[in-house]
Amino acid sequence: AGLMKPSLYFCNKVLKFETQKFVEEELSNINMPEMKGKEGRFQYTITDVKITELNLTHADLQFIPEVGLLFDVQNSSITLSFHRRILYWFFYDTGNINASAEGVNINTILNLIRDDDGRLKINNITCDARIDKMKAQFSGTLGRVYDFLASFLTSGMRFLLNQRICPALNHAALVHVNSMLETIPVRTEVDQYIGIDYSLIDDPVVTSRSLDMNFRGMFFDLSHQNDTLVNYAVDPVIREYDRMVYLALSEFFFDSGMFSYFTAGIFQMDIVNEKMPKDLEMLLRTTYFGAIMMLNPALVEAPLSLQLAVNSPPKTSIKTSGATVVMTAIVKVMVLPPGQPPVQLSSMTMETKFNAKVSMKGKRLAVHADLRRFKIFSNQSALESLALIPLQAPLKTMLQMSVVPLINNWTKRGVQIPLADGMDFIEEVVEYHNGFIVIGANLHFSKGLREMIAGNTEMEPETNTV
Repeated sequence: AGLMKPSLYFCNKVLKFETQKFVEEELSNINMPEMKGKEGRFQYTITDVKITELNLTHADLQFIPEVGLLFDVQNSSITLSFHRRILYWFFYDTGNINASAEGVNINTILNLIRDDDGRLKINNITCDARIDKMKAQFSGTLGRVYDFLASFLTSGMRFLLNQRICPALNHAALVHVNSMLETIPVRTEVDQYIGIDYSLIDDPVVTSRSLDMNFRGMFFDLSHQNDTLVNYAVDPVIREYDRMVYLALSEFFFDSGMFSYFTAGIFQMDIVNEKMPKDLEMLLRTTYFGAIMMLNPALVEAPLSLQLAVNSPPKTSIKTSGATVVMTAIVKVMVLPPGQPPVQLSSMTMETKFNAKVSMKGKRLAVHADLRRFKIFSNQSALESLALIPLQAPLKTMLQMSVVPLINNWTKRGVQIPLADGMDFIEEVVEYHNGFIVIGANLHFSKGLREMIAGNTEMEPETNTV
């Protein structure tokens, strides 16, 4: 656990506003049935019931520990309009009725779980809705005559509306929101070499001020997807509460990425011909002139190459001062006889240490590396290690010009954090701790929840009838 640990806090009103707007849109689409009946000498038919306005002024969104997410509406109002057809004796009258429901109270609790695929899912919704009172105003020629029907009609309308609110919200959460959550990938490709597993390790944990989720957060080699790295990293701890979302990334998150690129064979390259800096080539010829002459004097003018191959997965270290990556590689100096296999002149070990700067923009996490320390020594003798000292500076320059850009070419593209289309991180801040990184951000909605759902799946119209 703790490989990739996001926590969600309600430190501002953005998510509450989006949730409230979504609830209002769902309730506005409630379909009310046609009402027919007889009261004394009155026969009536009520049709075209529409909710014209919702005023959820007293709404709140909060966490209920070990229960779920609570959306609570108190003492709000709903305005409706519907069409009447009334027959009294031989008088027939039609017209519109405007009605208002007051004292609207809705209490909804969402229970969140991890589904079988490791996705976040709304498992259950508990809903209680109540309308305290409702009143109607008739229009038309005989409007005042029908006023005594208002109490009867509004009682029936209040009963039906009470029966419609919770089913509408249940359907919105269990069908529409879950369908959107199903579009968020839990296992996806990063590039042509590696992928990442975002699946939840266990069910979300709800506290009084946060929703905590542990994602696997593990990269994998696409050609060896079952190869895994043992996790020895510390479990991240999030103590910040200033922003809406905090994402904690342990050393294992980065190590698994380096391990996957290593097994995919990315960390190896040949530096030859135009890739070889001229001053480095001249220095190599001078250093290994004797070896070439002993091998075959005819090879003095043959091309030289450097073969670099990382011999073990790079390791990440995160401290409060920043993040570093240690990489060890075998460097072979080769002479390339025309029409013949390459011949090794020397083998050396290269130890490098890089500073790694983590950044987040939108919902893409990226890493930029800079060379911090460099050292080479011979694999053949201590004497040769002394002879390699003049190569230190040009090899370091070659690293900065060739190897570091190669590393950054893969890491700067970044990896996308799984958020639904229409949601992005803003106001990001990165903090370094011992063993993990914490990224804080606020959520920005470029689309409303209903629009986000509609963009991922066709939302079928409500057809609630009786």
